[in-house]
Amino acid sequence: MRSEFEIVVVGTSIGGLKALQVLLSGLPEGFPLPVVIVQHRGNSEIGLCGFLSRTSPLPISEPEDKEPIFPGRAYLAPRDYHLLVANGSFVLSTDSPVAFARPSIDVLFESAADEYQERTIGVILTGANQDGARGLAAIKMRHGLTVVEDPQSAACRELPDAAIAATQVDRILPLQEIGSYLGHLSESTRGQSAPGPLWTGTHYGN
Repeated sequence: MRSEFEIVVVGTSIGGLKALQVLLSGLPEGFPLPVVIVQHRGNSEIGLCGFLSRTSPLPISEPEDKEPIFPGRAYLAPRDYHLLVANGSFVLSTDSPVAFARPSIDVLFESAADEYQERTIGVILTGANQDGARGLAAIKMRHGLTVVEDPQSAACRELPDAAIAATQVDRILPLQEIGSYLGHLSESTRGQSAPGPLWTGTHYGN
């Protein structure tokens, strides 16, 4: 039986703002888990928390270094910082970009895999490079649950395709179904085992 999930980590780049609006709006009121997001960001992209809060049932903010992680909140990685999780808190890092990205999806996902192991849900959305594929594989290796947006629904399919190639993903879902699926997981893991692997749509091999 899988332990209850404790965190959701989400990674996206090109097309991600619209995708995040769809995902967050699909979460149920009272969603109990923290949702930690890395969106690759340009220098001019400010006010994203306010933009995403229009459709999010969760309060959303950019965390400070050493800020505790609270359930039922969404967090967006600040521009030009890697965002990690450790000991129930956030860590901000100015280490070198990873896969040309800072914040890096891989960095967040690998830290979540180390910290929460099988209690992690990793979600990959649309993106134009492969940052996030290695991190999703790390979550899978620690027996967390992995979800990827169906490349056919993605604004840019390079990242979803790379994630599917990197590991045996548990769910490949159309974007519009991911939020409700996460809501289902948050309910079904309260004293129950999580649903087993299920592929929807096209089957993608490694």
